[in-house]
Amino acid sequence: MTKRIVLLVAIFIVKLVVYQTVPFAKQGDNQLKRIRVNSKRIEQRILRLAEFGKNPQGGVDRVAFSESDIQGRKYIMSLMKEAGLKVRIDEAGNIIGQLAGSDPKLPPILFGSHIDSVPNGGNYDGALGVIGAIECTQVLRENGIMTRHPLEVVVFSDEEGGTVGSLVMTGELTAKALEIVSHSGKTIREGIRALGGNPDKLSNVVRVQGDIKAFIEIHIEQGNILDSKNIDIGVVEGIVGINWWDVTIEGFSNHAGTTPMNMRHDALLAAAHLIIAINRVVTGIPGRQVGTVGRIRAEPGAPNVISGEVVMSLELRDLSVEKINSLYERIQQEAKAIAEKTDTKISFTPIDVTSAPAPTDPRMRNIIAESSQELSLTSLFMPSGAGHDAQHMARISPTGMIFVPSVGGISHSPKEYTWPEDMANGANVLLHTILKIDRGALD
Repeated sequence: MTKRIVLLVAIFIVKLVVYQTVPFAKQGDNQLKRIRVNSKRIEQRILRLAEFGKNPQGGVDRVAFSESDIQGRKYIMSLMKEAGLKVRIDEAGNIIGQLAGSDPKLPPILFGSHIDSVPNGGNYDGALGVIGAIECTQVLRENGIMTRHPLEVVVFSDEEGGTVGSLVMTGELTAKALEIVSHSGKTIREGIRALGGNPDKLSNVVRVQGDIKAFIEIHIEQGNILDSKNIDIGVVEGIVGINWWDVTIEGFSNHAGTTPMNMRHDALLAAAHLIIAINRVVTGIPGRQVGTVGRIRAEPGAPNVISGEVVMSLELRDLSVEKINSLYERIQQEAKAIAEKTDTKISFTPIDVTSAPAPTDPRMRNIIAESSQELSLTSLFMPSGAGHDAQHMARISPTGMIFVPSVGGISHSPKEYTWPEDMANGANVLLHTILKIDRGALD
């Protein structure tokens, strides 16, 4: 009889446990869906970071390797430690904040951006990607959530001076680049040392395919598409390729008063025709390609002398290499016709700053778009016209990028601004993208 009672009690307990584990599992899923970042904390930290390198115009002069950059990095490391991250500086000067996962054998999910600025820059470029990344890890810990994958928050070194930290991580930084003098006055080699890195051991930083589960970067758009269309989230399709040329137009310098108009070989006149033709070619086909002539120099540069030589820049950007090449060929054809018409010679010299298009992973785009939808946020698939660390990380891991609106499309300026609500929206999308990847969305 006693054995029977014990058996019945045991069966009852087992049934009770089984009955209760299902609701708890569901409650866990609901908890993950409800979790949100702390908008006020993000804004406060953005404004606090803006104190490092603050200038009279209201922006920042926190150029890479400067004292303000170094002090700003110390502040960021203190936030990482507050969030419970294990912090280290790698040999490239990148800051890495690590949060353990339940399965240390799994590759880490990496996310972050940079905190260095251009001279007289804004307070949100790069900074949001770092502050938002730290916020995600802090919210997870505050809610007692441990991911399966380890998480790593990264602050890349010297993004504005040439995406140095991410280039080292992908094994693409050349030895020659280490001798380039940065805005701080230090060479990149000296700057890396100033940050606590070791330029003699950069190979230790390199990661390859399979080392990282995914990389995600949240960033202000730095353009006016999202703001003008009142869209919450930009799902970045890729970072555009960039090609530069120096265009040289050779004419003949002569007296402006004694040379009849029909006997001139005016290089500046030919340049004017070519600039108009470039605009016509680039805008003449469907797409989001852009072309720019941003620099021009006329020689000898005197009011009473016909220009004998003009050197101007040409830049083309698009997600498609084929389209860039096609545009360039059409511009060359226009240049040939203009040269014949103006009796000048036009030549193009490629400049070695070309960067190939870097498409984001289609699966990452879908995860970001799905996260946005579940958070009741509007989204738009769009290219990034500016360069980012994500363009290099895309070569070694599935990469995604999240844009939030820039008010008025203003960036690299003290007037750069993003609303706190938009920053929180982007960080929430980042948070839920991380959770989806951790639960197998890429598998």
